[in-house]
Amino acid sequence: MTRAPSKPLVLVALLAASFVINLDTTLVNVALPTLIRELGTSTAQLQWVVDAYNLVFAALLLTSGSLSDRFGRKGMLLAGLLVFGLASFTGGYADTPAELIAARAVMGLGAAMTFPATLSLLTGVFTSRKERALSIGLWGATAGMAIALGPIAGGFLLKHYSWSSIFYALGPVSLAVIVLVAVFVPRSQNPLPHRLDLPGLVLSGGFMGLLVYTIIEAPDRGWASPASLAGFAGAVLLLIAFIVGERRAEEPMLDVRLFKDMRFSAASASVTIAFFTLFGFIFLMTQFFQFVRTYSPLSTGVHLLPVAVSVAVGSTLGTRLAVRAGTKAVVTAGLALQAAFYFWVASDISPTLGYGVIAAQMVVYGLGMGLTSAPATESIMGAVAADQAGVGSAVNDSTRLLGGTLGVAVIGSVYASLYGARLDTALPALPAALTDLAHQSVGAAFGVSGQLAADGRPAVAEAVRQAATSAFDHGLSVGCVVAGVVAVAGALLAAVFLPAQPPQQPGPAHRPAGSADTTNYRKDPVS
Repeated sequence: MTRAPSKPLVLVALLAASFVINLDTTLVNVALPTLIRELGTSTAQLQWVVDAYNLVFAALLLTSGSLSDRFGRKGMLLAGLLVFGLASFTGGYADTPAELIAARAVMGLGAAMTFPATLSLLTGVFTSRKERALSIGLWGATAGMAIALGPIAGGFLLKHYSWSSIFYALGPVSLAVIVLVAVFVPRSQNPLPHRLDLPGLVLSGGFMGLLVYTIIEAPDRGWASPASLAGFAGAVLLLIAFIVGERRAEEPMLDVRLFKDMRFSAASASVTIAFFTLFGFIFLMTQFFQFVRTYSPLSTGVHLLPVAVSVAVGSTLGTRLAVRAGTKAVVTAGLALQAAFYFWVASDISPTLGYGVIAAQMVVYGLGMGLTSAPATESIMGAVAADQAGVGSAVNDSTRLLGGTLGVAVIGSVYASLYGARLDTALPALPAALTDLAHQSVGAAFGVSGQLAADGRPAVAEAVRQAATSAFDHGLSVGCVVAGVVAVAGALLAAVFLPAQPPQQPGPAHRPAGSADTTNYRKDPVS
């Protein structure tokens, strides 16, 4: 008789896999300024270093989740980690921006293969609701810690080594995680594999890829430009075709009737809104720390630790509270805390604001994020059948990525337009080239100020710095209000539509992910 591996070791291995993928989100971002200097990367190329990864990741999430349900989640996880690690290590050898962008795209493929499998395997191993809630809480806590620790690790590597070290480092780390997964994670494969739904795979990938690409490009093209409108219209048509096709398919990759279950659809909407605010937070606060407070990337990461710790605490507490008090109450409270954070920041943000106040604000936000995301994820995974845990996990991951992409695009557009408008009225008379440069970003404006000071024009330099700071604060404040309003809308949505608890006797079409034992473990009763 084969002895089942220790559940804590399984948990460690799966959390390590999730940590690596989430770490890359912010680890690579801190190297972007260095890439301009050392690799000669243009602004457009720099954008695609980030977006190539996100685009492939988004387009192939549902496909990878579905394939893992059909062919085995452990195998997909191992293959994804291998692809991710090799592509990252290869990216460190890039001599041109095009080579680095290609490596980042392949890393996105590896991430899409890896990330859904971590969550679906967790829900197959931890089958009672209490166990599942705790494991998903730790999964969410790991994501929050990784996103905040990325700038610290990246800043340390950049301080001591070249930009390539950031890419090299993920290679051996991925290899170590592969060993953990291979040794400790049991196989999880459906006893009766379904046929592949090829039309569903193609349409879901096309829909997500086109939607995310359009959102990425909309701030530059204009949200109402013909190209943006055509992109959104095309994404809607692909979504409609996907829904129609899935309803007619004998063995669909995703049972779209799941969206009639509010435990699934309202929780998915809550996750989308939570990550809209999270990536909006990262976009705004990293600029505030690095440009206005002049923190280094490493120092920025350290100053973001309060939000990382509070996300971890909120995630672990949130899922346990959801079992006792109900998902509705916990998720609603979490979104309300996120809204409170943004309105608080909008009301008193200034260059001289004490870090103690900022840290308190970040704790409020981090707790709100943890109380929202992890319990909503537990609700999503509790609503899907065991044989669709992979694609259910991919839906959860897609909502995260879609919400984050929208958060950066929408809040970034609001901030940029208000920053530029305020700068127009506040800048002193400057040569056209310097004026255009100051409009690119607050960091570029501070660079103009430094250049003017070096040229012996300290008064004008100070005027430029004051104008840029005022414009940044204005854009930041209104961007925070927008994020706060979105969080309030999310709290109302959760309060109205999200069920408090799962049904006592779920039907066969929507049995909890733990209701079928797809691993080597004995199935525990649902608590």
